[in-house]
Order: sequence, then structure tokens, then C-alpha cells
Amino acid sequence: MGSRDDVLRALRAAAPPVEPLPDLRGLGVKVNDLRDRFAQSMAEVGGRCVRAADAASIVSELQKLPEFTSARKIVSLVPEVRGNVDLGSIADPHELNDVDFCVLPAELAVAENAACWIADHGGANRATCFLAQHLAVIVRAETLVADLHDAYARIQVPRPGFAMFLSGPSKTADIEQALVIGAHGARSCTAVLVG
Repeated sequence: MGSRDDVLRALRAAAPPVEPLPDLRGLGVKVNDLRDRFAQSMAEVGGRCVRAADAASIVSELQKLPEFTSARKIVSLVPEVRGNVDLGSIADPHELNDVDFCVLPAELAVAENAACWIADHGGANRATCFLAQHLAVIVRAETLVADLHDAYARIQVPRPGFAMFLSGPSKTADIEQALVIGAHGARSCTAVLVG
């Protein structure tokens, strides 16, 4: 036997005993009103939440936002909102560098931290949600969950594909711990809570 075998034998002998995994049932945030908590969380992460009674009123809520009304280039991935940029005609993502406003659908949203699960993001041109100056995320009230435990129990990562949690506008505090909004992405994020 060589020294390699001696080392491996010593490591096996020193291994800690196997412990059962902890019971995680009962963890998580208990929320009385998911809509109110989601709106509060969105404000806490630097975004805002507006409410639309139904899908037909999404556009009227967006038209109350100065970022939307002043936008020249709008990408929309929701049928209720008409954009003026056709992502299918974009061959090079660099052509999206001047998108003013992007409207995305959320498959679900988390009341605990305003994280919105985005799977429909523009496909090959998913860069638009990172390059746009301002974002609106359309959240159906019936898709709200209390916490990330509930969210992970429901989400499915597309294969092949790309999906992400998005919570508020881009923000960083890396430099001297001074919070900067919009340094790496959207300068504003509005959740339109429908229903």
C-alpha cells in the first residue's frame, strides 16, 4: 500500500457520521395579503407596483407612467400592450441598445421579496430586458406566492432555455456601499399587478 491509500483510509475514518436532512416543512413567510405584501416588497427593492383591475386596463395603467409615455422604442412580450420593436427582426442584440421600455410577463411572483419569475423574455433577443432603460412586469394576482419555498415548488426551468428571477430595477452598492440604481440594467421597474 502506498501513501495515497493511507491518506484515503484516514479520510474515510475521519468522515462525520451521516445525518438525516432537516425537515423544512413549516419554513417560509406567512403572509395574510399577498397583493399588499408584494406591493410593499416591490417598493422596498426600489421598484413600484400599480394595480390593474383586469387585462384590459394594463395599458391605461402604463400610460400613467412618464417613462412609458415618453418612450420612443417599446418592446412588449404581452399581448395587451403593443410595442413598436419587432424582436423577430433583430439579428444583432446590439440593435437593442436604445430600447426605452420593455414589458415582460411574469409566470409567478413572490410576495416576500417581489421576485418575478420571467421565462418569456424575448428568446434569442433576451438582452432587451437587460438593455431597456425601464421595465414593466405584468403579474397576474392569481400567480402570487408567499415566499421562495412556494416559488421553487412551482417553477419549471425551460430546457433548453433561460429563465430568471427579477426583483425591481438594477441596483448595486459595490463601490463604497453607495446604492446606485440602473448601473447594470433598467433604471426603473414597475410591476403591474392584474386582478
